[in-house]
Amino acid sequence: MTTAQLKTDYESIIAERRERVGIVTLNRPDRLNSWDWLMSAEINHAFGEFDRDDSIGAIVLTGAGRAFCAGAGLQPAGKTFDGSLTKEDAESKYPGAVRGADKLRTPVLAAVNGAAVGAGITMALRCDILYAAEDAKLGFVFNRRGVIPDADLLWSLPRLIGYSRAMDLLLTGRIFSGEEAYHVGLVSKALPKEEVLEATLAAAHDIAENVAPVSAALTKLVARKFLEETDRTAALELERVLFRWAGQHADAPEGVNAFVEKRSPKWTLSKNDDFPTELFDDGR
Repeated sequence: MTTAQLKTDYESIIAERRERVGIVTLNRPDRLNSWDWLMSAEINHAFGEFDRDDSIGAIVLTGAGRAFCAGAGLQPAGKTFDGSLTKEDAESKYPGAVRGADKLRTPVLAAVNGAAVGAGITMALRCDILYAAEDAKLGFVFNRRGVIPDADLLWSLPRLIGYSRAMDLLLTGRIFSGEEAYHVGLVSKALPKEEVLEATLAAAHDIAENVAPVSAALTKLVARKFLEETDRTAALELERVLFRWAGQHADAPEGVNAFVEKRSPKWTLSKNDDFPTELFDDGR
């Protein structure tokens, strides 16, 4: 498979494409890929470039070296959390709409190849599918640093794995393994470290080649919306409307024909141009 770099002047990440999969690699291996607002801005910029590219069917997020992301780069004199390292300064380099992994129309998979702590694990949980190294050290360490979990964790984590399990991880702030993360339902697979990235890339390529792009976009975005939906009848109605819409467009007969003819599908709907915002507005 051929690999091509997307952009060369990022300071803290590498963005490249391998066939129909975009790859974003956190690239501060000497600092365990420590997070800051510049890294956040660069990740979101690369995500946006891939999301606007109809030839990209999936995105993989991973880390260079032995860590995924060991958390925020801790600064002296109390400046890590005091707001002095502003997101505005970092994002001014990349003006325009900012969308995290959870808001993209493209499926995003995290290859958690090593330590993912604090901001690192929060970043991973924005992705749609997570694979982790069995021995990776993970942790929601916020309370041990004198702050509280942020970035939607207090809302989302209890819904993902249940209240008691979430509180066990959030309140204690303890370090746990990728293997335990699999058993509590935080990640989809726990694998030997050397297998994590290739397994994640294989899953991403499978999605990119075999899943209809608009179908994938609707599935991830509607499912996330339904985490907040309390009206089951309304949810079922939206699902029904979108299913009918999908069934009336070209990718539905193509999916059936490709299956019957035992060939790879040739999707024609664009996740950008054909997304049915008139039925489900994702705010883009």
